[in-house]
Amino acid sequence: MSGLFAGLAPEAPDALLALIGLHAADPRPDKIDVGVGVYRDPAGRTPVFAAVKEAERRLVAQQASKSYLGPEGDAHFTDALATIALGAGLAASPRLVGLQTPGGTGALRLGAELLARAVPGRTIWVGAPTWANHEPLLAGTGLAVRRHRFFDPATSDIDFPAMMEDLDAAQPGDIALLHGCCHNPTGVSFSDAQWLALADFIAARGLLPFVDLAYQGLGAGLEADAAGFRILFDRVPEAVLAYSCDKNFGLYRDRVGALWTLAPSSGSADIVRSNLYALARINWSMPPDHGAAVVRTILDDAALREDWQAELAAMCGRIATLRQGLAASHPRLAPIGRQQGMFALLPLAPASVAALRDEHAIYMVGNGRINIAGLGEETIERFAAALDPFLAAGG
Repeated sequence: MSGLFAGLAPEAPDALLALIGLHAADPRPDKIDVGVGVYRDPAGRTPVFAAVKEAERRLVAQQASKSYLGPEGDAHFTDALATIALGAGLAASPRLVGLQTPGGTGALRLGAELLARAVPGRTIWVGAPTWANHEPLLAGTGLAVRRHRFFDPATSDIDFPAMMEDLDAAQPGDIALLHGCCHNPTGVSFSDAQWLALADFIAARGLLPFVDLAYQGLGAGLEADAAGFRILFDRVPEAVLAYSCDKNFGLYRDRVGALWTLAPSSGSADIVRSNLYALARINWSMPPDHGAAVVRTILDDAALREDWQAELAAMCGRIATLRQGLAASHPRLAPIGRQQGMFALLPLAPASVAALRDEHAIYMVGNGRINIAGLGEETIERFAAALDPFLAAGG
């Protein structure tokens, strides 16, 4: 190739997007998709919340303008959502700065760019494994990414001593990326005692916690899913929280997210705010309005908020029921019952994942991550039966 683009090398296709295409092209009527990370109801649909539909109806009828909101987006949305994520006390703190972002991914990117601007080349510690987009997204801002041990496949649980041993090498000013709840891809969550230990360690070492909260309400409930990292935020002078409304409001394609930073003082918060606005301006200028306006409408109306919480609780209950059913279906799957959220990481080799796809029309990510909500109570038995020979052979 010649010309201006001659220096480009081809990128490998995204594995998850390729999996979506393979599943769509498979004519087998009994195929099972536990790969794509979207919630599905018993009929296999990803529904629009009734509360969202009503909020949209009101917006269509009442919205008087489509003018820009500014780089901070819908400030009312960010303030209302902060009470859900951080609680009323911290949400009102003058040390807290929030703004709307295009999805949780936009929040992660903006937070990482802020931290890279504050101290160029600083190190961010990321647990292994983590969401596939974390490391390239963070490294793309100039942060130095280092891994620490996190998940023990032998116990299907957090290896907290190993994690803390690795983090012992972190230097003051380093960043620790933490999943707020319902870890993707493993489904594990820190206990309150572990959050407290992390808070003490991070505060003593002068580290900065960067929490990714993408699944609040889909683990143990809205308040319970936030309790752990709130312990952390109460004990550190500085922190960053990236939030996604994709799952808990069902607003996947509307790209609704928020970023909050906790600064040491109100004065430093003003400086952080000016930098966030400048970075948002050069990244996307103004965030999209519709999805955030939907969330704000729901949170502002007591009846709509109650409806949303009831729908979210029903989703959470369905996922928990599927987890228990899958855990009871095979001894090697028992740990899934004590995990939370949409995802679990099965002890399967890539070759076994490919064989399950070819022989049984079961589609999952190559590392063995499954979306629990992709199952139905009627498919658990067939799913477990197909897994059995691979689990018996050690993966």
